[in-house]
Amino acid sequence: MSKNIILIGFMGVGKGRTARMLAQKTGCYTVDTDDLIETMVKMKIRDIFADHGEPFFRDLEQQTADWLRKNVKHTIVSTGGGFFQVKKLHKLGLVVYLHSSVEAILESISRHPHAKKKIKKRPLLQDLDQAKSLYADRLPRYRKAADIEIDVQGREIEEVAKEIVARLEKK
Repeated sequence: MSKNIILIGFMGVGKGRTARMLAQKTGCYTVDTDDLIETMVKMKIRDIFADHGEPFFRDLEQQTADWLRKNVKHTIVSTGGGFFQVKKLHKLGLVVYLHSSVEAILESISRHPHAKKKIKKRPLLQDLDQAKSLYADRLPRYRKAADIEIDVQGREIEEVAKEIVARLEKK
């Protein structure tokens, strides 16, 4: 793999799990932008939102994107749900949008053994009506930002990762 793979998509769609599986299949490293941000400011994402607001968090995402562009190569990058909005996204690598319906995402999160924890760590999922509205707003923008779109709904992570690898080999 000659450049980074940037996984984008709505929160809870499985970007982190997919990144880890892709790393196993490709031998590449993987990083998570939310983890990088939490390490940089020594705060949890939910606390950044609560204490400083979303615009501050989006600035941190841009700083992270700038750092990735300068310092990270041949890596699978799992991103937060709004990361696709950073400037010069395509200079980071090939952008892969993981798509699922908002209903399937919410159902998957609610069935998770640690559902409360998964919802708590995602500030923008606190209000389900607002989350659905945010999904509707972002859907066409995810698609526009993507080099490749992968439908993940109802599929095992290994199957998704195999499809991504196959599609990358064709590019």
